[in-house]
Amino acid sequence: MPQLANQIAVVTGANQGIGKAIAKAFAQEGASLVLCARNGDKLKKVADEFTQAGAKVLAQTCDVSSESDVEALFAAVQQRFGWVDILVNNAGAFDGGPLDEVSLAAWNNVVGSCLTGSFLCSRAAFRLMKPRRSGRILNIGSISAQRPRAGNTPYAAAKFGVWGLTQAIAIDARPYGITCSCLHPGNVQVERRTDSGVSSDDEAMMSPETIARAALAMVTMPADVNFLEAIVLPRDQAYLARG
Repeated sequence: MPQLANQIAVVTGANQGIGKAIAKAFAQEGASLVLCARNGDKLKKVADEFTQAGAKVLAQTCDVSSESDVEALFAAVQQRFGWVDILVNNAGAFDGGPLDEVSLAAWNNVVGSCLTGSFLCSRAAFRLMKPRRSGRILNIGSISAQRPRAGNTPYAAAKFGVWGLTQAIAIDARPYGITCSCLHPGNVQVERRTDSGVSSDDEAMMSPETIARAALAMVTMPADVNFLEAIVLPRDQAYLARG
């Protein structure tokens, strides 16, 4: 039997990159999918692709930093499926530069997408998971939460916050049989890197599918086990001696 048969999985930022790869891996293991992203056109293409492959899909445009958008998303989930088994908080944004040049708009965009969005979606999912006394929340962090780079203030701060949020949720959720975990990827060859000209020839990179394999492992642990934290990075990426 597929590992996620009869489970409902919500994946944010699912229209490309890591989110799309995770959603695909979950669908291949039998999960019904709830996909959201800000770009509705890209999201529809992905939803159609998965539906044609046989998955049950609910796709909804959503800015996870907006409380009203998130509440509308989970209301639609409850109406369509009735509950949530898995939430993957993957949606995010990247921006940075020298500290004295970082705009408040850039800061709010990154923190809103990465951290506030994870809080809002986790809160909404928790409300559906709590009565069932089961569920898993997986936050996509970053090694920037442990080894920040120069010119990376908004993203590093947001991802440090995601790791703190993970631990706080795990404590509040465990009396109800709910786990909360954090997956920290290193360099992944996502569209943002490709579009900016950074390729696997320039730095050690992983595919989004590699992160999806790790995510699947984390959410398929026994119900009484929390795979609390994982760091997945290319063998040749500087991390312990990151500069």
